Amino acid sequence: MIGQRESASGAHFGFTDRWGGVSAAPYEELNLGGAVGDDPEAVRTNRDLAAKSLGLETDRVVWMNQVHGADVAVVDGPWGSSAPVPSVDAIVTTRRGLALAVLTADCVPVLLADPVAGIAAAAHAGRPGMIAGVVPAAVRAMAELGAEPSRIVARTGPTVCGRCYEVPEAMRAEVSAVEPAAYAETSWGTPAVDVSAGVHAQLERLGVRDRQQSPVCTLESRDHFSYRRDRTTGRLAGYVWLD
Repeated sequence: MIGQRESASGAHFGFTDRWGGVSAAPYEELNLGGAVGDDPEAVRTNRDLAAKSLGLETDRVVWMNQVHGADVAVVDGPWGSSAPVPSVDAIVTTRRGLALAVLTADCVPVLLADPVAGIAAAAHAGRPGMIAGVVPAAVRAMAELGAEPSRIVARTGPTVCGRCYEVPEAMRAEVSAVEPAAYAETSWGTPAVDVSAGVHAQLERLGVRDRQQSPVCTLESRDHFSYRRDRTTGRLAGYVWLD
């Protein structure tokens, strides 16, 4: 269920795989995305199961309405039921014990924490969001609240790798003009984009030194959801929180 989990100096990070939930095909099993066509009750059950496996309470997890942009919201609790969840691709909190979640199925889930300052963030970095600068925007929002980039711990989860993310040559040129580190080539020799490499290059320039990248390629791994591979599929989640 939780494919990767790590704790570091009071910061906790978790990334799910696709197993251990109740969703039926083509969302089997642990789909955590509520806007992909799955049964809403199954998604609620899956979110409860995932939270429990991490030792979290479901009502202490904050989700986003992700739109491939670069907007950031600072949160101190889950969204209220009287208003729609805002469209953002990064959330930041100073509230210890509040978990932030990001949904992906090929995009890069980015989890950030400054345990000393007590500030955490989660960001959704697909190709458009990486170009738009969602990760630098999240780090800036953390810094405005008192985080120090050199103290930030960064973890990125399962994502489609540069060897598999084939794009037209014009798109590769457009992306690499903004972030040269994202320039890639598929294993079969065609133009590609490596979004994770671009994200880590951005973090490095921002002064974030403690960075780790998942070795899992979602397109290659049948243990993970991949939109590029399957189109109609579920969503993985990354979680970050502080003690």
